[in-house]
Amino acid sequence: MNSLAVVLERPEHLVLRQLDLLPAGSGDVVVDVAYSGISTGTERLLWSGRMPPFPGMGYPLVPGYESVGRVTAAGEDSGRQIGDFVFVPGSRGFRDARGLFGGAASRLVAAGNKVIPISEHLGSSGVLMALAATAQHAIAVSRAGLPELIVGHGVLGRLLARLVVAHGGHPLVWETNATRHGGAAGYDVALPETDDRRDYRVICDVSGAADLTDTLIARLARGGELILAGFYDQPIQFAFPPAFMREAGLKIAAEWAPQDLATVQQLMADGRLSLDGLITHTAAATDAPEAYRTAFTESACLKMILDWNHTQ
Repeated sequence: MNSLAVVLERPEHLVLRQLDLLPAGSGDVVVDVAYSGISTGTERLLWSGRMPPFPGMGYPLVPGYESVGRVTAAGEDSGRQIGDFVFVPGSRGFRDARGLFGGAASRLVAAGNKVIPISEHLGSSGVLMALAATAQHAIAVSRAGLPELIVGHGVLGRLLARLVVAHGGHPLVWETNATRHGGAAGYDVALPETDDRRDYRVICDVSGAADLTDTLIARLARGGELILAGFYDQPIQFAFPPAFMREAGLKIAAEWAPQDLATVQQLMADGRLSLDGLITHTAAATDAPEAYRTAFTESACLKMILDWNHTQ
């Protein structure tokens, strides 16, 4: 069994080629992928060669951890059924490439307990489930309440802001790119220099900019909390005295947990969270090399989707 996959052979060199898949075990499923998303955070770092070392890192590598598709084979111990429409947070089923992420391919072998049934009505928007759960996790790790300031109005920042609103908050979002100020619903977006407030209880940074820490600590109230929910390829450093004077707390939000995804699904079912308007670009999977470059270089591209429906 094989699969047409996006393969990063080396930094900034991406191809589409057939890879052999490892046999599926009794606890595995085979999924024919309908759509996959391109992450402008971690996948950009993989593409550029700036990704910090991780266990299992190396090239050639199949990127992607935002795929949705249909189960076409299910092992007896997989807990899934043929025909299920599922979200796949990556896979490790390739013979000739690393699968540290492993979701950007036409067919995947994945553990049944890792794939998550979702509503087929979501269609390509289903790829946003991981980002939504990541945003929810950033909220869940805080001990000081809902974020009052969010830094960054990309897809993750928008999802975070929508979730804060869904939970009863009214955040302000900082965004330095004025072309990304549109699309707010229930919250405000502003240039940082127009905001004079310096008593935020919780600030959540999803920008990935490692040099903002001192700026954000200076905006905290005493006992305030800074949550780092982006992915940073440079060391995080800050001046101690301002943080000391505020008794500032620093939290790092890592991977989402199953409960985060369950919360997101419930909020969507209740009508309090929408994924509408977040996907700005869609490309055929066969155009993957150009699609990845567009996703990483054009600021107008919030979220790029690869359509695999005609590659099976």
